[in-house]
Amino acid sequence: MADDAVIRMANQLAEECLAVQKETGEDRLFMEVGDVLGASSQTLEEAFLTAIRTRMAEQKGRAFLANKLKKHRAAAAQPE
Repeated sequence: MADDAVIRMANQLAEECLAVQKETGEDRLFMEVGDVLGASSQTLEEAFLTAIRTRMAEQKGRAFLANKLKKHRAAAAQPE
């Protein structure tokens, strides 16, 4: 199987997993999915975990920026 096909599968599975995690509140579900994948395909497991981690990092980065902007705007709105 070509590498790009594995990456596409991993990306799609990562999106689905994050959606299920959000709905169920199981924030470590991706680890269980990774274990299931690893039993059959270490290649897909690694690609999936990379896809999950990059998406989770992006979410944290966006939340950090949103919080920074919120604090900045609140401070700017304070009368001197």
